[in-house]
Amino acid sequence: MSNSKLYKGSLSTIILKLLSKEDKMYGYEITQRVKELTKGELKITEGALYPALHKLEADGLLEVEMQKVDNRLRKYYKLTQKGTTETVSKLEELERFMETMNGLMNPKPSLG
Repeated sequence: MSNSKLYKGSLSTIILKLLSKEDKMYGYEITQRVKELTKGELKITEGALYPALHKLEADGLLEVEMQKVDNRLRKYYKLTQKGTTETVSKLEELERFMETMNGLMNPKPSLG
């Protein structure tokens, strides 16, 4: 999609949703999963991903676990209990937004 700005407001929700399905993920893994799930339509840059991850961590929604992989430390992100609760809330909010947008894009003819 040429206009990734449409996705920008949903980045936190996308991250939370992915982490709700996985025990933990590292940054590059998140970008690749999004690319795979959207068939290449959405590519999250490091410049967008890491500030979002850091904000979610600062808000208490994610915790970080360091793990040594191939002699390098890798930062894994996982949901906290608060993050799990917030994920449900964010997904409900996104669902309502999509229903509203769908109503605007495909209005039902009025009967009156």
